Amino acid sequence: MQKKAKKDPSEMRHGYTTGACSTAVTKAALTALITGEAQETATIHLPIGRNATFTIEKCEMGKDSVSCETIKDAGDDPDATHQALIVSTVSWTDTPGIILDGGVGVGRVTKPGLPVPVGEAAINPVPRKMILTTVEQTLDEFQINRGVKVVISVPAGEEIAKKTLNGRLGIIGGISILGTRGTVVPFSSSAYMASIVQAISVAKMAGCEHLVLTTGGRSEKYAMGLLSELPEEAFIEMGDFVGFSLKQCKKQGIKKVTLVGMMGKFSKVAQGVMMVHSKSAPINFEFLSELARDIGASEELVAEIASANTASQVGELMAETGHDAFFDHLCEACCYSSLHHIKGGIELGTAIYSMKGQLLGRAVGIDSIDEINWNRG
Repeated sequence: MQKKAKKDPSEMRHGYTTGACSTAVTKAALTALITGEAQETATIHLPIGRNATFTIEKCEMGKDSVSCETIKDAGDDPDATHQALIVSTVSWTDTPGIILDGGVGVGRVTKPGLPVPVGEAAINPVPRKMILTTVEQTLDEFQINRGVKVVISVPAGEEIAKKTLNGRLGIIGGISILGTRGTVVPFSSSAYMASIVQAISVAKMAGCEHLVLTTGGRSEKYAMGLLSELPEEAFIEMGDFVGFSLKQCKKQGIKKVTLVGMMGKFSKVAQGVMMVHSKSAPINFEFLSELARDIGASEELVAEIASANTASQVGELMAETGHDAFFDHLCEACCYSSLHHIKGGIELGTAIYSMKGQLLGRAVGIDSIDEINWNRG
């Protein structure tokens, strides 16, 4: 079988957000309610300043309400909501104004700290504004002065939400209606970074003063075992965004942070690399060899580390030769580099685990950098 060629990022197809889809089906449903004619398409204005036309898959006309559906197309982005059915049901109300709510598959906010108040449907501010503005413009266009109720539903939303962080954020019963641009940029980091900011905010509002930032699901599992006294909200998957996450913690006034991850990515953090994607800066094996020298490793071992191929290989060498202090020293270096990056203000700790869940090293309670370590990284 031939290996499928990877697409160039510039050739990747952009898609549309759940917010844009919700706005389009709302416009179609309201137009059908006013005119009595089923709609096959709906054109809306996106926050990025251009128009987009959506296909309406189904338009169900009732006596006092209309429901319209579209299928979300996320383009070439591996979005959890790609191909989800987005539904808007629009009906008249006896009172003036516009009521916007979520139906089946749209989550409801149960914890403070999100941009939507507790108790309301998880329809974020930009999509909310898009929907309300589009309703107002459509009513004006047809010179209608009546109250309107809009209910956004995502039939598979509750199942889709299991693939997201919604449960941790206190969004129960389905997905969030999201989007600030109206379009989805393939493999964009912005959505993930936004979820980190929200998670920190929810943790802060829940009273957490000690947060645990992990590089992934496995390291989070190990972190929860290590710091089992902390509530679930305190554990946040930062992925590769170490520097960004730490700066957000400082910005939101978090007092204490523990970093938990594995040898490869944390070898980069220790040397001062704060975006630890596999394609970011390479691991500096000379740097790791100096750490080994610091804890008394032989010059032969130091040389072997300097010529190693992977961080895992370095870890195995140090473990096999009984130099367990190396891992604690590496954790200290992570703390020093992190403090240097954010210019202090947080008490830091670091824990490094093996792939099999063995705690290799740990540093705690580091809140300042001595002169020796100031220039690290």
